[in-house]
Amino acid sequence: QVQLTESGGGQVQAGGSLRLSCAASRRTISSYAMGWFRQAPGKEREFIRVINYSGGSTYYEPPVKGRFTISRDNAANMVYLQMNSLKPEDTAVYYCAAGNTYSARDEDFHSWGQGTQVTVSS
Repeated sequence: QVQLTESGGGQVQAGGSLRLSCAASRRTISSYAMGWFRQAPGKEREFIRVINYSGGSTYYEPPVKGRFTISRDNAANMVYLQMNSLKPEDTAVYYCAAGNTYSARDEDFHSWGQGTQVTVSS
């Protein structure tokens, strides 16, 4: 399985930006769909965005429309989540994941990172 490691989380004020990175090792991610999910305290993990293997297609959930952008660099084995106009309700642990299917369902992803904390203060 591919090993994933997220970084770039931290604390930011509302309206600020963060760029999360997901570094893959052990295997190339070039044939995988890559997704970002998040889990807030006391809540279930929720889907944010997914990008297909080539980067030519993405899908997102409405709460992040126009604010979060997913991208990938297959040559570098990296996936990114650019988060702008952050809100306190974006506070969560953010996870990247790899899957064989272009999907928004977490059960379709077979490899997960350990997560990175994002805290947005008002």
